[in-house]
Amino acid sequence: MGKVLIIGAGGVATVAAVKMAKNRDVFSEIMIASRTKSKCDAIAERIGGNVKTAHVDADSVDELVILFEMYRPELVVNLALPYQDLTIMEACLRCGVNYLDTANYEPKDEAHFEYSWQWAYKKRFEAAGLTAILGCGFDPGVSGIYTAYAAKHIFDEIHYLDIVDCNAGNHHKAFATNFNPEINIREITQKGRFYEDGEWKQTGALEVHKPLTYPNIGPRESYLMYHEELESLVKNYPTIKRARFWMTFGQEYLTHLRVIQNIGMASIEPILYEGKEIVPLQFLKAVLPNPQDLGANYEGETSIGCRIRGVKNGEEHTYYIYNNCSHQAAYEETGMQGVSYTTGVPAMIGARMFMLGLWKRPGVWNVEEFDPDPFMEELNKQGLPWHEVHDGDLEL
Repeated sequence: MGKVLIIGAGGVATVAAVKMAKNRDVFSEIMIASRTKSKCDAIAERIGGNVKTAHVDADSVDELVILFEMYRPELVVNLALPYQDLTIMEACLRCGVNYLDTANYEPKDEAHFEYSWQWAYKKRFEAAGLTAILGCGFDPGVSGIYTAYAAKHIFDEIHYLDIVDCNAGNHHKAFATNFNPEINIREITQKGRFYEDGEWKQTGALEVHKPLTYPNIGPRESYLMYHEELESLVKNYPTIKRARFWMTFGQEYLTHLRVIQNIGMASIEPILYEGKEIVPLQFLKAVLPNPQDLGANYEGETSIGCRIRGVKNGEEHTYYIYNNCSHQAAYEETGMQGVSYTTGVPAMIGARMFMLGLWKRPGVWNVEEFDPDPFMEELNKQGLPWHEVHDGDLEL
C-alpha cells in the first residue's frame, strides 16, 4: 500500500481517481492537485472517503517540490498537460518521488513531441533509485502493452504493426474534442509520420486515409497520423519493418477543423488583441465544450487495438488485439466519457503495477519494457477487457 498524488483535474484524472479509490488495497492515500483546487475538490466529493486535495502550479518546480515534501507521495501520476512533464519529473528527482504519465513531453511554443527530452532523464532516475513510467494511457500505453504481449506470446518476430483507434461515439455537439482541445488540435494538424524499412517517412496532415472495419462498429474512414508510441516501439522491437498509427474522424469534425485552421484559430503563435497578447488556439479552447462535460449524452463506443503481422516458427501469422469501450458504461461508472476512461483506467493500472512492485525499476521506461502479463490481467478486471483475432484479415 502507498500514497499516490495525481496532478491534474480533468476527465482522465477523474477516472483515475475513481478507479484508485476502488483499489484501496493498493492505494492507501490519494491526493489530487491542480492549478484549480475547486476542480480537485469536486472529484474528491464525487469519490467520497479520505481523498486530499491541493493547489499547485505544475509549471513551477518550486511549487511542486513544496507539495511533494509536504505530502511525501510514493508515486506521482502526471495527468496534467504534456508541457509540464519535465517540471514534474524534475521535482520528483529533487524529492525522491517516482513518476508516471500518459503522454510525452511537448514544448508549449512548438507543436512537436518526441521522447528524447524525457529519455534524457534516464541516468538521473537510475542514480536516484527512482522509477519513471512513460506513456501509460491507452495509446500510448495499452497499445504498447498489447505489442509487448504479442511479442512475448504470439510471435517470434513482429514485422508490421498498425495501431488503430476508432471513436464511433456521438456526443451530439456540432464540434468538440474528447480531451484537452489545445493538445488535441495541435496533434491532429501536424504532418503524418510512419516508420518503414529503418527510416521515418512523412505525409501531409491527414493526407493518407482508408476505410477500416472495427468490431461491433463496422467500416470507418481511418487517417494516418504520427503518434508517440511508434517512436519507442520501433526502438524496443527492432524487427519491426513498418509501424503506423490510424485514427477515425467524422466528416463534420474534419470540416470544422479545416475552417478553424483556415481562419487562423489553430495557430499557437501569439497575437495582439486589444493591447493583450493571446494565443488563438488557447482562446478557442476556452469557448469549445469542456471534454469533461460530454459524458451525459455520449452514445456509442470506442475501439482501439493493434493489428500485427509477424512470424512464429517460420510461418507468417496475423494478430488483432483490441478493446471496445462504451461511452455510456464509462459515464455510469465514473461520470466521464469513454475517451477519458480508456486513458484513466490504464494510468491507474500502471500505478497499481508500480505499487505492487511489479513495474519498479530505477530509470526511465516506456510501458512495453515491463512484463505485460499482470497489466493484461488487470485490464480484464478493471473495465477494459481485451479480445483477440488470430489469422484474420488486417485490411492493411
